[in-house]
Amino acid sequence: MALATGLGIFSFRSPDDNYFELSRNLDIFTTILRELTIYYVDPTDPKLLVEEGINSMLESLDPYTQFIPEEEADDYRFITTGQYGGIGALIGQREENVIITDPYEGFPAQKNGLQAGDIIRSIDGKVMAGKKYDEISKMLKGAPNTTITITVERMGESAPVTKTLTREEITINSVPYYGTLSNNLGYIRLGGFTDEAGQEMKRAVEDLVQKKNVTGIILDLRGNPGGLLNEAVNIVNVFVDKGQEVVSTKGKVKEWDKMYRSLNPAVDTKTPLVVLVNSGSASAAEIVSGALQDLDRAVIIGQRTFGKGLVQTTRPLTYNTQLKITTAKYYIPSGRCIQALDYSHRNPDGSVGKVPDSLISEFKTRAGRKVYDGGGVNPDYTTETPDISSISQSLINNYILFDFATLYKIKHPVIAGARDFKISDAEYEEFIAWQNDKKYEYITDSEKKLTELKEKAEKEKYFDHIKAEYEKVKTLLTHDKATDLRLNKKEVKELLENEIVSRYYYQNGRIETSFDDDPDILLAVKALKDQNVYQAILNRSYKP
Repeated sequence: MALATGLGIFSFRSPDDNYFELSRNLDIFTTILRELTIYYVDPTDPKLLVEEGINSMLESLDPYTQFIPEEEADDYRFITTGQYGGIGALIGQREENVIITDPYEGFPAQKNGLQAGDIIRSIDGKVMAGKKYDEISKMLKGAPNTTITITVERMGESAPVTKTLTREEITINSVPYYGTLSNNLGYIRLGGFTDEAGQEMKRAVEDLVQKKNVTGIILDLRGNPGGLLNEAVNIVNVFVDKGQEVVSTKGKVKEWDKMYRSLNPAVDTKTPLVVLVNSGSASAAEIVSGALQDLDRAVIIGQRTFGKGLVQTTRPLTYNTQLKITTAKYYIPSGRCIQALDYSHRNPDGSVGKVPDSLISEFKTRAGRKVYDGGGVNPDYTTETPDISSISQSLINNYILFDFATLYKIKHPVIAGARDFKISDAEYEEFIAWQNDKKYEYITDSEKKLTELKEKAEKEKYFDHIKAEYEKVKTLLTHDKATDLRLNKKEVKELLENEIVSRYYYQNGRIETSFDDDPDILLAVKALKDQNVYQAILNRSYKP
């Protein structure tokens, strides 16, 4: 039934109408599937057809509502628990080969001597030539206490290296690292929100505050994609008193309208706290940073967060499949929802637009500071987005830094500690000479702009008039790798040191080696050591 008014046409559909449409369209879908299976000219795969249909249907909603087939259940379990059965190593596709990129310290791969850079040649006697990343990943995983034999090709070894490992239950902690900086400040890296995240955070803060007597804490949420909502509440609860509103959810179904409060006594409500965020901080990471901002418990430093204010719930389906479905939006203590994209109102081309500035509303923190909805958590002090040079990006993408670090480990069995290690200028010159015959390409920003200028000039019929000058500028701007490596020496050295340190000190080493060079950490240290800076950032009046 529809009602026409001066404001437009409004449709009113009863539940019976919805059930009829559901039944009708399901009947059409199964009829089409049957007809295709029987009459289509080539053989069809019903499972593939149905999954394509399901995925296309879900894509029309939002990217977080997903169908989880039975064979992907273990991957989803890892996302929510941080646990899986396997050897404990990251792998990556490198041209036609799959290599070990990062063994986890203390797990079978590392304990049995597999190393970053090892090319996987066979698993349990089966040759891996032509196998892709996802195929090999599934073969490496398996039930704990089962054995697996891996043969690898290793740089510096003339013969293949074979290792027999026993798979273990691999648990990746939500808090992969915490410790003290040299100035009696605590640092905590939170990588995810699995089902022990709150307890891990509690133990870290207790150790730092009660045993190590730190005078301030840096909580690093950069690149944290989120996870379980209740663990976000538990983590906020570590820093705020019992009974505080942390987040609320509102959905179409009343059962999803909930208020989440801190349930336990706080571990620490006094120690100054700085939270680091960036555009990769999403979902539960935004609940934590946004709630701590709204409750005026922390200073937020970094870049605007991702802007995911949607809550997903997993619903069990038949045949051990699942549906992860968006059921609600969440609202942090000031009352704001920080969802950036409006999936319910798509553009005519199907794209999704951001919430327009005209619809962004002002809210207040507990102390009366102004905050806004409509697009992530805006830091109290916004730092510049890290901008990596074209040559550095190419060195990473083409495994040039990776290979040099592998070679460095062969030549240097021992190095200084992760926080102290630096490569010398002479070693950097060795790197420049070593990379000279390596194949990797890149285009500098200046070259890109020059190409754009040429294209526009040609379109506007001016290029013939400036062609001679263009060729001169092009010659001057044509990059030379050795020159660019010296121009970008500081950046490339930091990346190279980080890669080398990971060969000796693994994931913790990667974190520690960045402490002295990370501008966000350096500003956080400054704020925690100087109350005037801390208050200026909190009041958004800080000028470096």
